[in-house]
Amino acid sequence: MGTKLLISCGILQPEIEILISRGSIVADAIFLNKYLHLDYRKLHDVLKASLSKHRKSKPVVVYGDLCLGFNNEMYALMAECGTIKVDGLNCIDCLLGGHGKLLDVDPDHHFFFLTPAFIEFSESLITGTREENRRRFNMLKGIILIDSLNNMELYRDRIEHFSKQTGLPVLDHRVVGLSGLKNVIEEALQRS
Repeated sequence: MGTKLLISCGILQPEIEILISRGSIVADAIFLNKYLHLDYRKLHDVLKASLSKHRKSKPVVVYGDLCLGFNNEMYALMAECGTIKVDGLNCIDCLLGGHGKLLDVDPDHHFFFLTPAFIEFSESLITGTREENRRRFNMLKGIILIDSLNNMELYRDRIEHFSKQTGLPVLDHRVVGLSGLKNVIEEALQRS
């Protein structure tokens, strides 16, 4: 049997490409546009089309349980397509090692998480005035930086801008490395 195929959100592309290039994961990967997250229906349709196109490869999906909504939409699509996915709530949970570890960090959903790749996506969410942006994020207490590639310092100005626009202070900076993501992907590959 050939190399396994991952179909992943583009948010995790930098981390997965490093894992593959180092030989830490033996797989090929296709990355879908991270901006599909702005529309559940578009993400559903593009992911379903990609799974259909590559069904002979029996791809493993690297998306979170909640990426299509909060009513088991991702599970329904995986069942419909007969596909295995990683055991993670979202990309942050995958970076932390999956299995709901995100809920250990943020059980009450009070924080906004930023990774280098998620910074660019998140900037697309601050489109109004500062007051409008702050209203949009006012239910949150602050930002937690998830540093998988040990390079968050490169994004200091962008993080500061996002913080000022949203009114959310940076409360924590967690260097998590790639082991959590590697483990959650390996587990899924073994189940495939």
